[in-house]
Amino acid sequence: MITKHQLSIDFPEYEEKIHALKVESAHFRKLFDSYDVLDHEIYNIESDADPKSDDVLNKLRKDRVRLKDEIYTFLKNN
Repeated sequence: MITKHQLSIDFPEYEEKIHALKVESAHFRKLFDSYDVLDHEIYNIESDADPKSDDVLNKLRKDRVRLKDEIYTFLKNN
């Protein structure tokens, strides 16, 4: 099953903090928005709404993991 990788689901222990930081921190909001756009793009490719090569999909997945790691570090440290 193809699903989106929402941060509030992936990091349920930080759900309230995610919502607060989206309002309070421009940097976090930028990270969050970038992640959301990237996740949506990956979802569209995986669901064949926007077919792309496996190389493109794999690069986007790696980018999403790097961005998620950055978001997690931000959540832990703020």
